[in-house]
Amino acid sequence: MSKKHQSVYNLGSRKPKIAVGAWIAPSATIVGAVTIGQQSGVWFNCVLRGDDNTIKIGARSNIQDGSVIHIDLGEFDVVIGDDVTVGHSCLIHGCKLEDRAFVGMGSTVMNGCIIEPDGVLGARSLLTSGKRIKSRELWTGSPAKLVRMLSEEEIRNFRKTAPSYVRKGERFRAELNQE
Repeated sequence: MSKKHQSVYNLGSRKPKIAVGAWIAPSATIVGAVTIGQQSGVWFNCVLRGDDNTIKIGARSNIQDGSVIHIDLGEFDVVIGDDVTVGHSCLIHGCKLEDRAFVGMGSTVMNGCIIEPDGVLGARSLLTSGKRIKSRELWTGSPAKLVRMLSEEEIRNFRKTAPSYVRKGERFRAELNQE
């Protein structure tokens, strides 16, 4: 976690738990019952609000700039597995993103949705409540629909994103400073 980071807040007895090796950008805001795993990154201007239920992010996942993760009162937690990518400016709301799931930039994932391992939601898509993207499926659109199965090469390429963000987080932790 960045030593300059000042936007991690308890909300009553609900307290964030952030692994020592996680990268949290100085402008990110984390409130309440949020758990962030080893080597995961929460980038600039993200908001993670665990006020009513919980948000759990596994290891080596990246929540890119401007994304919001939020929960619904009482019914849905957010569970994000290991090696998950949430692209820039996404809204993640009361859902489950399993290991290696990929959510493209500007997308919204609503309550009760599940994206299985290696499932992909394309950029600027809306995954409506209760939908399930199965492993290796590509869904796009608003509302999102199954487009096709992903090739082995596409899966390999998507799997490169999480490790690249781990390296980027390590660089920012070591080199980011304010003039």
